[in-house]
Amino acid sequence: MALAEDTDIIDSFEEFYRTYYRNEIGELARKYPNDQRSLYISWTDLYRFDPELAEQYRNQPGQLQEYAEEALRLYDLPVDVSLGQAHVRARDLDRTTDIRAIRARHRGQLLSVQGIVRKATDVRPKVQQAAFECQRCGTLTRIPQTGGDFQEPHECQGCERQGPFRINFDQSEFVDAQKIRVQESPEGLRGGETPQNIDVHIEDDITGKVTAGDHVKVVGVLHLDQQESGQQKSAMFDIFMEGVSVEIEDEQFEEMDITEEEKREIVELSNDPDIYEKMVGAMAPSIWGYENEKLAIILQLFSGVTKHLPDGSRIRGDFHMLLIGDPGTGKSQLLQYVRSIAPRSVYTSGKGSSSAGLTAAAVRDDFGEGQQWSLEAGALVLADQGIAAVDELDKMRPEDRSAMHEALEQQSISISKAGINATLKSRCSLLGAANPKYGRFDEYESIGEQIELEPALISRFDLIFTITDKPDASRDRDLAAHIIQTNYAGELNTHRTEVSTSNVSQDEVDTVTEQVDPTIDAEVLRKYIAFAKRTCFPVMTEEARDEIEEFYVDLRSQGADGDAPVPVTARKLEGLVRLAEASARVRLSDEVEREDAKRVIEIVRSSLEDIGMDPETGEFDADIVETGTSKTQRDRIRDIKGIIGEVEAEYDEGAPVEEVLDRAEAAGIERSKAEHEIEKLRRQGDVYEPQTDHLRTV
Repeated sequence: MALAEDTDIIDSFEEFYRTYYRNEIGELARKYPNDQRSLYISWTDLYRFDPELAEQYRNQPGQLQEYAEEALRLYDLPVDVSLGQAHVRARDLDRTTDIRAIRARHRGQLLSVQGIVRKATDVRPKVQQAAFECQRCGTLTRIPQTGGDFQEPHECQGCERQGPFRINFDQSEFVDAQKIRVQESPEGLRGGETPQNIDVHIEDDITGKVTAGDHVKVVGVLHLDQQESGQQKSAMFDIFMEGVSVEIEDEQFEEMDITEEEKREIVELSNDPDIYEKMVGAMAPSIWGYENEKLAIILQLFSGVTKHLPDGSRIRGDFHMLLIGDPGTGKSQLLQYVRSIAPRSVYTSGKGSSSAGLTAAAVRDDFGEGQQWSLEAGALVLADQGIAAVDELDKMRPEDRSAMHEALEQQSISISKAGINATLKSRCSLLGAANPKYGRFDEYESIGEQIELEPALISRFDLIFTITDKPDASRDRDLAAHIIQTNYAGELNTHRTEVSTSNVSQDEVDTVTEQVDPTIDAEVLRKYIAFAKRTCFPVMTEEARDEIEEFYVDLRSQGADGDAPVPVTARKLEGLVRLAEASARVRLSDEVEREDAKRVIEIVRSSLEDIGMDPETGEFDADIVETGTSKTQRDRIRDIKGIIGEVEAEYDEGAPVEEVLDRAEAAGIERSKAEHEIEKLRRQGDVYEPQTDHLRTV
């Protein structure tokens, strides 16, 4: 018999349903039990209805959940349907608890956590009430299964013997159950914290909805579970959540709340005529120079528009960028800065990343019941809808790098491991950094030869910048002044905060810091980017289309002559479009104008001059990047192999090197270059030396 207080609570819930959820309950009654088995209620609605009841629900969810469901069963329905097993699921709590902030005091409370699904087990039936049949007398004994362990009857209630029993499946009650592991979202983390996770047990109609890589908001009750090692029980407890509701957040930057005032500030900023200069100034102000590279990174953060065509195919809007440069030029610092600005980003260093860590791994462990395989999402999946910064690309093993190919072009990651065939989303931009082959650029070799990355990977980057470090008196003086000024600002600030007797005033600190401060505050910039990506989808104007078409056709025409190298491939054209859209997004403009097209053509041209130009002829040559060898080089190698073939036919012991070099010189090939190509052919195994200073082709 329910106590008076209990009846009051049940009545309150009934009243609440009548006031707020009349239509929803009617809908549930119509669809119950096949299409819908839960009534979703908003906690904020409950708070508005009765703050005391809502707080009680938060603090004693186990008890009140029963009352809420009892009230639903007692609700007067217009149709003759019994909502016997219907659930009441709360969502929209007024505050979200960080996973790392969960403490012992939260035990038994209703919490809301946000994060990314790291792993999910398969959906399996779980017994709620087991019916045991005595094999001697046939008596049924029903035992509710509540804890983690399986409870069996001690003796038969009919013949009072201790079994044997078998489970009668028809009389038992089962429910679908699944376990998911939710990890903190990367955008909430600061300063290299290790993301923490929590396991969530979910049952019945909310199972089977999420997969690894989904961003979710989970409302559930926090429980403790005692740790055991062997037979020993520990004084330490693990935490897990009993999930009440799970919502998938597909919206890109849902977590970023932008107030009306901030929106006004963003729109005002976007109308500033110097917005591009300001953006560049806000990008890693402690690093001096690199205006082009910084502008390109800003455009990458805004990204182009992802297009969905009527036939269902999709054209990516994210573009990828590679910085290759001498050591000590601030590449890693740029990447780290991007990580702090991008609303959603993952930073990883090549040396410590395996292909499984970048894409996804099939892991076998005790997550769930017993040993089973589950998928664990890697860095490129976690960066979905954001930016992945990968440092030290050149230090990765080639087989690990090849895992990135599909992620860069198709923006998905296919996994076929341990009987799991799955495709995960990886809609992110990649910003990579690498050092040249010998650690530093050699100015006598073409840059294409010094990039020790597979051509297939390199061609997927829309922009490649090389950062060389050559002494230059005036630039070095500016750079030195900038670095010293930045450090001085840091010294003053630290002195003021750390030394109690400091005589440095706040004004002094502000005056010095002003010179190295970003032009736009990092937090404002993050919200600006999120706002632009959420609301701005520019369309190209006729002039912008013509401008880009003209540039592309003009470049290609340089390769029309049968003997000339192919200057650029069609991939560059898509890259130009994406960049132009990003440029319009910076201004929050709905149109891509001619100015945008001109701006990005400049960036692409400077990128092409960096790497796509044959140093010998001064012509653009796509093969330098795509295959690693320029056309002139290929022709030279072919000529030299021909000469070696001719000469070896005249000599029994092979072609003398001197004779080959003389003939190459006569054919117009510089002696030093010929020596270089012969050495290369020897290394690749295309020619060998039967005896000293004599060559034979293979």
